[in-house]
Amino acid sequence: MTNPASIRARHQAVRAEMERQNIDALVVPRADEYLGEYIPERNERLCWISGFRGSAGMVFLLADRAALFVDGRYTEQARQQTSAELFEYHHLIDEPHLPWLVKTLGSGKRVGYDPRLHTLAWQKRALEVLGAAGVELAALETNPVDACWTDRPPAERNAALLLSEEFTGQHSQDKRTAIAASIVERGAEAALIFATDSVAWLLNIRGSDVPHTPLLLGFALIDSEGRVALFTDPAKIPEGFAEHVGEGVTVRPESDAIEVFGNFKGKRVLADPDTANAWCQLALIRAGAELVAAQDPVILPKACKNTVESAGMRAAHRRDGAAVCRFLAWLDAEVAAGRLHDEAVLANRLYDYRAADPLFRDTSFDTISASGANAALAHYRHSDETPGRPTMNSIYLVDSGGQYLDGTTDITRTVAIGEPDAERRRMFTLVLKGHIALDLARFPKGTTGTQLDVLARQFLWQAGFDYDHGTGHGVGSFLSVHEGPQRIGKAWNPTELRPGMVISNEPGYYKSGAYGIRCENLVLVKEAESVGPTPMYGFEAITLVPFDTRLLERSLLTAEEVGWINAYHARVMEEVGPLLEGETLTWLRRATRPMGR
Repeated sequence: MTNPASIRARHQAVRAEMERQNIDALVVPRADEYLGEYIPERNERLCWISGFRGSAGMVFLLADRAALFVDGRYTEQARQQTSAELFEYHHLIDEPHLPWLVKTLGSGKRVGYDPRLHTLAWQKRALEVLGAAGVELAALETNPVDACWTDRPPAERNAALLLSEEFTGQHSQDKRTAIAASIVERGAEAALIFATDSVAWLLNIRGSDVPHTPLLLGFALIDSEGRVALFTDPAKIPEGFAEHVGEGVTVRPESDAIEVFGNFKGKRVLADPDTANAWCQLALIRAGAELVAAQDPVILPKACKNTVESAGMRAAHRRDGAAVCRFLAWLDAEVAAGRLHDEAVLANRLYDYRAADPLFRDTSFDTISASGANAALAHYRHSDETPGRPTMNSIYLVDSGGQYLDGTTDITRTVAIGEPDAERRRMFTLVLKGHIALDLARFPKGTTGTQLDVLARQFLWQAGFDYDHGTGHGVGSFLSVHEGPQRIGKAWNPTELRPGMVISNEPGYYKSGAYGIRCENLVLVKEAESVGPTPMYGFEAITLVPFDTRLLERSLLTAEEVGWINAYHARVMEEVGPLLEGETLTWLRRATRPMGR
């Protein structure tokens, strides 16, 4: 936990700045100017003002109180990392923050927000809800947090990476031509490409501006001729960029954006109100552009991997599977020898196995290396606290992934430490049954992830349990480990699952204060073998690591489920086995030994 006295002093400084700007409340989201999941340390404003390090949350600072809103993943973590003397806690979903703000403030007050840190959709909702109650929403030129953050880390200037067609499978010019055609089809003359991973995909570039995701910070405008204005720090653009992307791409500093926006006066510009920040869209409107609310035209083509990207993802997962197998074999040997290492040692060892791969560039997120009660925190980070240590006759959860030049991985395995009790084995079995049911799904064109979510939860529901997170998220190709628009979860998502999409299959169960379980593979959506007149889709598991059969309660499994486990393990042995040798190969043979039916 950050020293409460330091946080209190920061609150006092920000409140003084709020008074100077004549605002009664300040909204501080867990977001930066680019609205990505991962943000550089210099943009961690929410953490600076609260100490909370989760990936989703929001602080409201008022003259006499402060409130922290987080979702179900972070309920416990928020209380561990922040001071209850300084904050009141609320659920981001169950207790919407705007009505709370209206109730708390009352009419006649001013709420300050930084339009660079919010989507236009949020800004419009806030204007509607607050305005109806007589509360003014005020866009701030200067963020009070920035004004008070005197030791803010400097911006880094790392050169971008030009990613070859060996990994992308398509030249940037061809991508821009296709996107330009889609802009014309929608009756527009340009589109704001705001998401950093969309920009990276469109131009076949990567960067190192944020942790874990190979992104160059910036945004772009593409017109109906395929010409692109890229707004970023020009110092980050390497030699050979012009030849790499082809004709029609200019690089401008972000400070030139308003000038360039003026060229679109009277033109229809597509912009996604749910993913692009309010500042860009409001600036386009002020420049005289006609804003057309529409989904980012890059997001769907990016999600549907081409044959080169799909092959790269498979190859990356084979090598990643070998690295994880080396780790799990080592872990089993250490446990057998009575050496129980702490969570940090385990995470570092797994990192070392991955880093030996010449194509490895980074982890795809902070490794969740979690033992005991820590594993009950779905997004636990051992680096935020004193790392725990597994105990005998328990379970250990490790959720991790790698960024490779040819693909992005994300895998969770829950493994036995000694001989776990019957309760843990039962719950693990129920979770894996849901994983298998989703993996076996066959579904017609037009099916969304929402319609499939119940398959993964059904066995937990029948036993009276559930988990408070989605079942599946999209994954990019050497891009974001959490990629839209596809998703599997309870909340409605209108995006149909299409061939080439990569998505996670990760049901779980978490017993507060005791343990956590999650079983995660990445799967590729593909056309399924026809068994009737309706064309069907299905999933191909591309993660290749055994599940721990020591945790299975055999009596709860059907013959079909045992058959799935055996077939999957046989495939792991066939594809990953050739990459292993010695004791690790011996371990893999044992871990993939067929279960009796």
